[in-house]
Formats: sequence, structure tokens, C-alpha cells
Amino acid sequence: MRLPHPGRRMLELASRPEATQQRRGRPESGRPPRAAHRCSGMLMRVVYKAFGWLQRFGMQGQLTPLPGVTALSDTVTRVLGCNPSPMTLQGTNTYLVGTGKRRVLVDTGSSGVPEYVDRLEGVLREADVQLQEIVITHWHSDHVGGLADLRRRLGDIPARKFPRPEAADAPGVEPLNDGEVITTEGATLRVVHTPGHTTDHVVLHMSEGNVIFSGDCILGETTAVFEDLADYMASLELLLQLRPSAIYPGHGPVVQNPIEKIQFYMDHRREREQQILAALRNAESASCTVTDIVTAVYTDIPVYMRRPASVNVEHHLSKLVKEGLVAEEHGSYSLRERHGPSDQQR
Repeated sequence: MRLPHPGRRMLELASRPEATQQRRGRPESGRPPRAAHRCSGMLMRVVYKAFGWLQRFGMQGQLTPLPGVTALSDTVTRVLGCNPSPMTLQGTNTYLVGTGKRRVLVDTGSSGVPEYVDRLEGVLREADVQLQEIVITHWHSDHVGGLADLRRRLGDIPARKFPRPEAADAPGVEPLNDGEVITTEGATLRVVHTPGHTTDHVVLHMSEGNVIFSGDCILGETTAVFEDLADYMASLELLLQLRPSAIYPGHGPVVQNPIEKIQFYMDHRREREQQILAALRNAESASCTVTDIVTAVYTDIPVYMRRPASVNVEHHLSKLVKEGLVAEEHGSYSLRERHGPSDQQR
């Protein structure tokens, strides 16, 4: 669907690489200049409001409307992060888990969104509960970004996250371990390291109800982006082996058909790989750029999704190069079968 001006223009601006970098957040070990931080925060709040307006008036009709606060069970309450955007869909799902006076919060939404802090504080006040700790599924700014805002309002709440090998975590965030069990009254959560979307990504497997908090490994709607396709496929296989009864995703509605959904994700990635190979095979020239492949494969996506599509294609190509099926030279890609025997033996 073609979005009307000015909403379309706002989303196009938000999808540019520099805006994507702002969405994903700065390196965790550093802090940008204060003025730059304020400007980027203001920009994203405008994007959140614009995208929310588009949803409200039916201009993003593909997305399921989600209430701000939803009791999913006696144990789990979903609190929407008030940060809708092309990448976060309806916004980040954060989850309040447990039945006692002290509960676990899964993820924190984005920074600079006081509406979310107000919403979460209201839920805590109404239930007369406090936060035991915060568990973060991965380093992306729409999941970890709200931590500082929550701490300023609610106090120095313990926060934990699986370590990110390539970058230091933010100060005051303690490490999680694969297989570790987190307990709170009414809920038992096992940490499962699921790299692929990011190197530090984890899901939480709650034994009560056999439910998975999937972060961005599985979304309620659309498909996920990833950093490493081979790792991502292995993580999907791991989720399939867990055979959950439901998935509480980082974005979008609850997944009530988890086995079918996980299998769809795996089949989709395999189908996309075959489409990329077909694009290379049917290309008029001897080699293709990423842009050429995106144009051939993604024929029905809006302009603001072309950048994420390009990233996915790049990761598919990286896997195919490692497997020896595709050759890369100066940013152009071709099938190995188009090369002579000497090239194939390099």
C-alpha cells in the first residue's frame, strides 16, 4: 500500500541508513553528545507518533491492533512500548511476569518515551507490585533503550542480558548465562541463547504453560531480520525442538500456532535463498549487486522496507559465499557454476 504524504515521507526518512542507526542505538560503550541525543530522541518520537497515526486511521491495515496493556494470563501482562515504527511494528512488547509482589520485566522499549514509563508505572501501581529485575532479550535500542528511563523513575532495578562478544554492555547490566533459570513467584524462566538476529539474543522458556518469550527471533507478524543466517536457522531449529504451546514475541500479537510459525520462518528463509539463487541464475549480466537482487526478489515491499530487505539479502549472500555456491568480487555476486574450474578450486 502506498502511504499518503506526509506520512510516507516520514517513514522514508526513518528508513534511511543514518536513521536506522539511530533506531538501533549507539554503541553500548559510548554516549553521543547531549544535543545529538536529544535530537535523535525527538526524531524518533515524531516517527512513533506518525506511525501510530497511520495505524489509527487504517493506513497500516496489515497490522493487528494491540491494546496498550493486556493480561495474557494470570502470570503474564503485556505492556506495549508506545514506540510504533516500520521496524517495531505496533511497538515493542514488554512483559511483566509473575504473580507475587515482585515481578520480572522482559525488555524495556525505547529511550525517550515517557508515555511508556507512565504506562508501566500505572500497571505496577494498580497491581501494587514492584520490579524484581529486568531481563533484556538483546542489545537493540527498542529493547534495552528504556532501561535508563525506567531506573530514573523506579529506582536502580537490577538488569541482566546475555553478553555481546563484539561490544561491552551498558554499565549496570549484569550477564545472563545460557541455561540459567530465573525464578519469581508464579513463574520459572530458563534462558536459551538463540544467536542469529544478534549475537547476544536470548529467548526465555517459561515452564508454566510451556511459553516462549521470543524477543526478535520470532515476531507476531511479518518476518525478522538477522545478522547471521546460519546461526539464525540453528536457533529456529532449537525453538522447534522446545515445542512451545505459545510464543510471546518482541513485536506483534501472541503466536498461538508456534510450531507452524517456526516452520514457516524456516521454510521462508530457504525459499528466499532459492529466490536469490534464481535471481543470480537468470540475471542478464554476469554478476549482480545487492540492489539488483532486492529489485528482482522483493517485488511488493514499500520503499521504507528496502533497506532491511537489502540487509537480509546481504546475509543470505554471505552464507552462500561461505558454502561455495556464490562468488563475490567488489560488491558484485555471481553463481560459482558460471565460473571456470580454476575459479571453483580457489
